[in-house]
Amino acid sequence: MSFADRHVFCYSKGMKYLLSAIIISLFFTACSRAPSVGKRLVPKPIAISQHMGEPKQPAVSEQATPLKKLYAQYNEWRGTPYRYGGLSLKGVDCSGFVYHAYKTVYNISLPRTTDDQVRRGKSVSRAELKTGDLLFFKTGSRMRHVGIYVENGKFIHASTSQGVTISDIKSAYWKKTYWQSRRLAL
Repeated sequence: MSFADRHVFCYSKGMKYLLSAIIISLFFTACSRAPSVGKRLVPKPIAISQHMGEPKQPAVSEQATPLKKLYAQYNEWRGTPYRYGGLSLKGVDCSGFVYHAYKTVYNISLPRTTDDQVRRGKSVSRAELKTGDLLFFKTGSRMRHVGIYVENGKFIHASTSQGVTISDIKSAYWKKTYWQSRRLAL
C-alpha cells in the first residue's frame, strides 16, 4: 500500500469514527436543551416533505371534539420512531409532534422547539389539567420534554424509547421529572 493510499485509508477511517461519535451523541440527547447564552443548541428542524412520509390528515370530522381529534392524531402517529429534529412519520421528536398536532387539531402554529413552546400560554397546575394542555418535563440537567395532555392523567408524546405513545403522568418517572403545564387559548 502506497503512502497516499494509507493516508486516504486513515482519513476515511477517522471520518467514520467522527461520524459515529456525532450520531451517538445525538441519540443520547432529548428533544431540546435549556437555552445557553449565545449558543444555538437545537439544530434546525427537518422540513416535512412527500419523500419523508408526510402524515395524512386523520379521518375525523371538523365537528369532532378536540379530544377525539387528538386521539385520531395519536392513531395516525402511534409508534412513529423518535428522531431528533424529525417532523415526519419516518421519525419525529417531542416538540415536532406537539408542533404538528397543534397545527392539525387546533389550527395553532406553535414554535418548533420545546424551549420556545414552554414560553407560550399561561401556567396551569397539574390538578387543573384539561385536554390540549402542554406538559413539560425536565428529563436531565439541561434536557426538556413536552407532551399533550388528553385525559385521566394520560398524555401523548414522542418518547425516545417507544416513539409516539401515550403515557401516564402519575407513573414514577413522569411524576419525578414533571416541570410545568401550559394552557394556550383554545
